[in-house]
Amino acid sequence: MSTPFSSREFEQETADRLARRPWPVTSLRPGIEVSFEFFPPATGVGQTNLAACVAQLGPLDPAFVSVTYGAGGTTRDRTQAAVQRLAVETDLDVAGHLTCVGATRDQIGAVIDDYIGIGVRHIVALRGDMPEGADSRADGSVPGGYRDAAGLVAGIRSHVAGTAAEDLQISVGAYPEVHPKAVSPQADLDNLKAKLDAGADRALTQFFFDTDVFLRFLDKARSAGITAPIVPGIMPVANFTNIRRFSARCGTTIPDWMHVLFADLDDAPEVHQMVAATVAAEQCRRLAEHGVNQFHFYTMNKPELTAATCRILGVSPTPATIDEGIRAS
Repeated sequence: MSTPFSSREFEQETADRLARRPWPVTSLRPGIEVSFEFFPPATGVGQTNLAACVAQLGPLDPAFVSVTYGAGGTTRDRTQAAVQRLAVETDLDVAGHLTCVGATRDQIGAVIDDYIGIGVRHIVALRGDMPEGADSRADGSVPGGYRDAAGLVAGIRSHVAGTAAEDLQISVGAYPEVHPKAVSPQADLDNLKAKLDAGADRALTQFFFDTDVFLRFLDKARSAGITAPIVPGIMPVANFTNIRRFSARCGTTIPDWMHVLFADLDDAPEVHQMVAATVAAEQCRRLAEHGVNQFHFYTMNKPELTAATCRILGVSPTPATIDEGIRAS
């Protein structure tokens, strides 16, 4: 029979734990940056939610915010509209997503021109997925299109000229647990290197929960000669049932301890949110102990949980980068 854990022992363990934190409880470790990803709203309520995201997360001074692009460009118009609102109505640095699956080079060039025209100087370039039932080649490309993300990156670089080209940043995707359609881990790593060699500036990873998986992936990337920043994607668990479904689809492993920790909490939202914020913050804390200083949050347009996670990390509002957010339409 185990000996009960005394209050004094608990207090000492807590004190020891806090003493090992890589930054003081009340302040952000110097040099750490956060960025946030939103998805384009489809309804008036969604517009209001996006405005709430910007109002709550904008003052945290993100390095940038991005807006996702649906499978096969299915949200192209909504993505461009959301990017335009963020670019025009806020002072945030905005990145627009762009995929090449199911699109011709001319169509992609038109989107790039629209982004550049509204002042966007950051594109997240992804191969993307085709909508179910859509016609395409086996690799998802169409005649006159790009076959993969490396080709898309090169195409963006060649399409943009002048001052805009000098300022343009390109981010690409990376997969710590290997892309589900990759033929092997090495092929997936080679593909990442090809995208960066084609002109990308950084990689944003798929979300993961096993921190060791990311650290091993980072070591392999560095050993392969990849020197560009690889920014971990952090997904605070807004709903564990949904996370299990997303994870199964994209090949993300959910550790056994998470199943235990979140058991029966989908119907206890307040407790769930506290646990989720703590888990995400602890994930970032451990990564920071290993020298990681950039974090990209998949917000799912639920700002409270991401804001709570950042607060635990010590990322507090600065003098607002925007005054009133964006207007809900």
